[in-house]
Amino acid sequence: MEIRTFKETDSAELRELFTRAGAGSPTASLWGHVESEAAVYLEPYMDLTPDSLFLAVVGGALVGYLAGCPDSSAFPSESERMSRAIREHRLMFRARPVAFFARALVDVAWARLRQQPTAGDFDDPRWPAHLHINVAREARGTGAADGLMRHWLDRLKETGSLGCHLQTLVENTRAVRFFTRMGFAEHGPAPLVPGARYDGRRLHQRTMVWSP
Repeated sequence: MEIRTFKETDSAELRELFTRAGAGSPTASLWGHVESEAAVYLEPYMDLTPDSLFLAVVGGALVGYLAGCPDSSAFPSESERMSRAIREHRLMFRARPVAFFARALVDVAWARLRQQPTAGDFDDPRWPAHLHINVAREARGTGAADGLMRHWLDRLKETGSLGCHLQTLVENTRAVRFFTRMGFAEHGPAPLVPGARYDGRRLHQRTMVWSP
């Protein structure tokens, strides 16, 4: 297995991997429109931080990626990226995204009535870096995720980063166990993720942090 950084010639294959990586997990898809989800969680990293976009390669084929950002303050927030994707992909005119956002409004109202928090961006100078990681189903358990994460954490140590954060789902227990094993610790509450469902159940955000 080879772990290397992204090259422009990887673009098409990486976008294809994005459409299937995470299959079967609670994070497989949020609002059911792959192109706009890639515009939030993949393409900005290809454009803005390509040196922090690591790929796992087996037999010449991409099987996983880690999209990293060393300084979140210099990167568009998730909320900003999502707002742009909604506009550019005209999601309010697409059935599945509209159903997601309508459900999200109901969830926000439900949480407010119960005085419960809802998921949002994370901003703490103690952990300025962040990441997203995804591995194809056929590569799970092969060491691909470990290799990607070690390369990213080594990069952060080399550059003197203060720390790194990520956000996953409480219900994605496999991911939480993996991040814990890689040295991340749970941080803060576990708020509701408006609109998100897995097997009909509401989902909750889990923030995790790492310090060198």
